[in-house]
Amino acid sequence: MSISELTTAAPAVQGAGVKAYTVGMADDVPPGEGRAFVAGGTQIAVFRLRDGSLHATQAACPHAGGPLADGQTDVNVLVCPLHQYAFRWADGTSPGGAPPVRLYPVRERDGYLVVDV
Repeated sequence: MSISELTTAAPAVQGAGVKAYTVGMADDVPPGEGRAFVAGGTQIAVFRLRDGSLHATQAACPHAGGPLADGQTDVNVLVCPLHQYAFRWADGTSPGGAPPVRLYPVRERDGYLVVDV
């Protein structure tokens, strides 16, 4: 099955209103970087940290709409590229007082990125 077939296929139901979407290849996100994707009509940003872990958030910063996929990351936070607001990976909150980002479960399955939205 091709990636286009996977992304347009009906998602598997994961729970009350939550569905799993295949958004791209795991290799599309290099270590230490983020990439923007669409999962079921929702714009998201997926990050592979240097430790290999995967994280996913809403694509736009809640403060001023900055492209979070272009932000800097470490094991604890994501930093928006526009105004340097930081958001904790643990819960999406910002120590600087910005509204929190929405976090999404993400995993790698058979070389593909799968996000629950």
